[in-house]
Amino acid sequence: MIDKINELLRQVEEFRPRAAAEIEEFRIRMLGKKGELTALMEEFKGVAPELKRELGQRLNGLKSETLARINALREELQNTAGERAAADDDLTRPGTAEELGSRHPISLVRNRIVEVFSRLGYTVAEGPEIEDDRHVFTKLNFPPEHPARDMQDTFFIERRGEEPAPDDILLRTHTSSIQVRTMERQRPPIRVICPGRVFRNEAISYRAHCIFHQIEGLYIDEGVSFADMKQSLLYFAKEIFGEQARIRMRPSYFPFTEPSAEVDVSCNLCGGKGCAVCKGTGWLEIMGCGMVDPNVLQASGIDPEKYSGFAFGMGIERVAMLLYGVNDLRLYFENDVRFLHQFRSAL
Repeated sequence: MIDKINELLRQVEEFRPRAAAEIEEFRIRMLGKKGELTALMEEFKGVAPELKRELGQRLNGLKSETLARINALREELQNTAGERAAADDDLTRPGTAEELGSRHPISLVRNRIVEVFSRLGYTVAEGPEIEDDRHVFTKLNFPPEHPARDMQDTFFIERRGEEPAPDDILLRTHTSSIQVRTMERQRPPIRVICPGRVFRNEAISYRAHCIFHQIEGLYIDEGVSFADMKQSLLYFAKEIFGEQARIRMRPSYFPFTEPSAEVDVSCNLCGGKGCAVCKGTGWLEIMGCGMVDPNVLQASGIDPEKYSGFAFGMGIERVAMLLYGVNDLRLYFENDVRFLHQFRSAL
């Protein structure tokens, strides 16, 4: 009987309820009419007279311990519930600060450029980052000996031989490959904007990176002229850099456009007067452009005698640098929250 009393005392001490119902169930099991203590009292009647004194004291101690434990647990649960209710009902307590994120500056600029050209009727086209030589170079009129096809400039995943081949697999070096895929599956009129990541085999520094973002545009229809391109790009410059922005075009060369031009915009920091950013010229280069070469149209099954078009492309990091004054390309890829938090207001 002493062992039973000790076992029940251990159960009382180790009892850890999670709700008031569990405490009531424990009370009935221990102190109820058919409980453990009642059973012990019945058993107590048959013990030898010399043991009754000791066992009686132990039974009283068990009953007192059980009652004290039950009362203490009830009070503890009530206090906890009261604190929780007070916390839930106290409208004067400070709210929990929710940490809000912010869009990446590259995403902000990309969305802004897409929004500007969408007003001119352009839709977004996308394509794979892992491409073949045919879509990145061959159909864009790149000659076999062009430096871009060297392994020193391009990340090749699978190359068939020493010489460039249309089936070579590589990471795209420009989003012009999306333009080729669009021309293959869609007949003119075509008016698309092509944003995305591109990859080039360059050493990483503040002014160069092996990964960067481009956004290119393509417009093909009957009677499209160089004047149409110039007016579209002037509209873009004014929407991005302000109504005071001006552009100029300098002759250039790209394998997939003829004639080709580099586009400069008047420096928005000095108003064209000349500063350290524009190196005193008052102009900043922002993109390349040109009329789509007839060979490119023909390679995708579009009749160059009937249709003409223009294409343009720019680096999103370059535009972000001009808008936000960030001149270290590495900052865009390091995901330093101290840098990213500066763009919260631009959500």
